[in-house]
This record gives sequence, structure tokens and C-alpha cells, in this order.
Amino acid sequence: MTVLEDAHAMAGELAVLRHALHAEPEIGLDLPRTQEKVLAALEGLPLEVGTGTGTTSVTAVLRGTARAAGGPEGPVVLLRGDMDALPVQEAAALPYASRVEGAMHACGHDLHTSMLVGAARLLAQHRDRLHGDVVLMFQPGEEGWDGAGVMLREGVLRAAGRPVDAAFALHVFSAQIPQGHFVSRAGTVMSASDDLYVTVRGAGGHGSTPYLAKDPVTAISAMVTALQTMVTREFDVFDPVVVTVGSLHAGTRNNVIPETAAFEATVRTFSPAARERLVESVHRVLRGTAAAHGVEVEVDYRTGYPLTVADAEETAHVARTVGEIFGPERYHTLEHPLCGSEDFSRVLDAVPGGFVGLGAVPAGLDPARAPGNHSPHARYDDAVLADGAALYAELALRRAANGSRPSLPGTAVTPTGETHG
Repeated sequence: MTVLEDAHAMAGELAVLRHALHAEPEIGLDLPRTQEKVLAALEGLPLEVGTGTGTTSVTAVLRGTARAAGGPEGPVVLLRGDMDALPVQEAAALPYASRVEGAMHACGHDLHTSMLVGAARLLAQHRDRLHGDVVLMFQPGEEGWDGAGVMLREGVLRAAGRPVDAAFALHVFSAQIPQGHFVSRAGTVMSASDDLYVTVRGAGGHGSTPYLAKDPVTAISAMVTALQTMVTREFDVFDPVVVTVGSLHAGTRNNVIPETAAFEATVRTFSPAARERLVESVHRVLRGTAAAHGVEVEVDYRTGYPLTVADAEETAHVARTVGEIFGPERYHTLEHPLCGSEDFSRVLDAVPGGFVGLGAVPAGLDPARAPGNHSPHARYDDAVLADGAALYAELALRRAANGSRPSLPGTAVTPTGETHG
């Protein structure tokens, strides 16, 4: 049987695991119940399994047996699956809906984990085709906790005893991408992500006599507007930046001018040059606006995840593999990078690799109208589990069999239908 046929034969088991993970989501770096489920699912496979110390990660190494005695060692290929959930109250009516108050697998990481378990089983079944070694990276804390950074510091890239040669990650989408279709691109795939925390300090007073106070509310309102103007006037529209204020707090009563006001924002950039410039621009605009209003401002700009940059040759390997297994009509090249961010970017900073999206929109829903990732109404179809597991496994098998770095294809896979971003 082929890898894809074997994957579909275990689809029911993968769905059972996915439902168990979905019903008991965990947030952050400490996922003990999730780790327990993963370890149980890997039990009995010919893996070298280790767990993290700074996080409840699982790292498993599968040694290939296809290498001839005395022959050269094949490449080491890393496959990443993130495992953490989000602080979202699930609204989707599912028989396996979250039983944990205020926590939900709203981004589909339960599918990633199940697919990577499936890939481990498939690779073990087809170990005689594996010319190198595979590192399976089950990662907590992708949703803002930098779990990838923790695992890198703990040595995941040398888990096989020698450096990783190529790395791949897969991410499902509950909207925009039709079910079963894959998307990727070479170069920048996803934005860098930074956090901005701003506190304005004025002088409180009575709402009827604002001239006797120093109002931080009007100052902070001007700052929010000034940031949006700065984005449109100082940065190239073809190298965009996004500044979104998601939280703003001030005051307690309608007739009381408060002492302080504060806001929090997320900042996205698509090039190192724009990211560097933006830090200076944000400080300058906020301090200038504060001076104009006669108030003080504290600016806390925190650098987060870097750009997710995919290697051209490894992305060509992804496109070729999808085309050969599923048909070229199911692969689409993203026209533009995605505005989301990923800590798999840290892996791709160290190792050439690819990042691929997979549409998991439930059957019968319009991808353009379906609730998106992170929505409390987000739903993902189990039908994609087998294909995701098969792609993980085939990416590793074919990359290891290739030995050296893959070359760019003479004829690129041509997307058909709509290009999704």
C-alpha cells in the first residue's frame, strides 16, 4: 500500500485522537494531559522519545533503515506539529467540544498533533524507504509563548545527534482555503509580530473643568490616530506594516478625568527593514504626541516572532510532493504573505524548510464565509487528517531519499482555480 492509502486506513484512529485532544485543550507551555496523550499514541513505535524540561514538549527520532551498510548517512528532516490551544470559549456545537472552561482548540493545533502522530506511524510502516532520520517536534506554546524558542534552546535541532538539514510545518485553516487544498510560497510566508504597550500619565480632575487637568484620554486617542496616519504616510504600500490597537482602557466615571490611560497593540511587518524603521517611528510619534498634549508617555515595545521565511528549494519540494501525491490542482502558490505570525519562524531562521497551509473547512460551508481561525465558532473537518499525515510523511521520505538539497523544478506546479491568502 502507498503512504496515502495507509494514511486513509488509519483516518478513524486519528479522528479519535483529535477529538480527545479537542475536548481537553491546554494553553501555553504546560500541557501535561496533551503530552500524555501524545506519548500514549506513539507507544510501541521504533522511536527515540524525549520530553522537554522547560515545557511539556515531545521530541521523537525515527532512524531510517534504507541506508546501505557502510553508506553515507541520509539527511535529517524535522516535522513540527504545535499542540497548544487558545483562551477562547468554544461556541461550536460539537459532540467533542471543549470541556475546559475558557479554552478551545480554535486554531486547529489538535489536528496538527494528530497528523504528526499519523506521520510517525506512517514513517515507521515505511521505514525501509527512509534513507535518513526524522525528528518529530511536538511543540507546546505556539500561541504567543514562543514554545519553538524553548525547544530550540533545549536542542531539538540536534535531537538526532547531528544537525537538521530541512524542516517542514503544516497549518490548517477553517476558512478561505477550500477543504483539502494546500497553499505555500517561497520567501516571506508570514509576518513578523511585535507587541506594543503604552501608558499615558496626565493629571486627573473634574470633567467639567478639563483646563485644570491634563487629560490622558484625549492624548491617547490622538496617539491611536497618529499611529494609523504614520503607517500610511511613512511606509511603502508594497512593504506594508499593520498596527492594530486591540485594548484601550481609561477612567472609571463619565465626569472624572483619570490620571492615566493605556493601550495595547499588535504590530506586523513583512521585511526586516520595515520592522527596524517602525520601532523608531512608533517611539517618535508617541513621544511627540505626548509632548503636544503636555502629558508623559511610557512606551514598551516588545519584539516577538520574526518573519516566517521559507526556502525556495524546500518550498519547491513541497509543491512537487503535493502535486505528485494529490494532483497539481490541489496546490496553490500564495500571491502575498499571510498577516499572521508563527514561532516556526525560529526554526526556519536556523534551517532551510517550508511552511504549508491546508484547507480544513467543513463540507457544505463556503470557505469565504466560514468562521476563521481563532473564532469561537471555528470548525475543522476530520476529513483532512489522513492527507495531512500523508503529506508530513512523504515530505520526509522524499527529502531524505533525495540526499542533497532538492533542486528547483524545471516546470513549477501551476495553481489552478483561485489563489487563496
